[in-house]
Amino acid sequence: MDYLFASDIHGSALWCERLLEVYKESGAKKLILLGDILYHGPRNDLPEGYAPKRVIELLNPLKDEILCVRGNCEAEVDQMVLSFPCMADYAVLYLNDICFYATHGHTFNELDGGRNLPPMNSGEVLIHGHTHVPVAERMSLSGKDIYVLNPGSVSIPKEGSGHCYGLLSGHSFTIRELSGEVCKQIELRPGD
Repeated sequence: MDYLFASDIHGSALWCERLLEVYKESGAKKLILLGDILYHGPRNDLPEGYAPKRVIELLNPLKDEILCVRGNCEAEVDQMVLSFPCMADYAVLYLNDICFYATHGHTFNELDGGRNLPPMNSGEVLIHGHTHVPVAERMSLSGKDIYVLNPGSVSIPKEGSGHCYGLLSGHSFTIRELSGEVCKQIELRPGD
């Protein structure tokens, strides 16, 4: 099964539309959103095509295909307008025989030498957004050998990255720009 991961839409209808085109073309089973869906946040400029109400209109019809976690910009009012749950701090997902700990990244992340890791075991995957920078690496942190994935940002890329998303196909995780260009790729070895 294929699963598409995206983060940090930040209310951009323009980039959300492009993401949904890619999602439909990919044939992925689910769209997994890693937070910061509607609001741009006080640290970011307004993204191109900023129209949170339009983003709501685009995402709500896909409510049965979306899994979502809360970002640091989500508020209770967001849950009032979105038809799918968006307020969980994290989700533990078993996808293609691999354990994924999905979160936004503002609380649980690989920074500070792994002091902010969630409860997870070696060989498992921490996937988050928040930094707006794509990552696909295997890391040894706090005595654990884990995979750290970040699909980057759909609408406000940082550090020279493009408008990106991630696709899990089998045990291969690929980060691509919405234009199709491959940015990063890693093979995940469950139980390894």
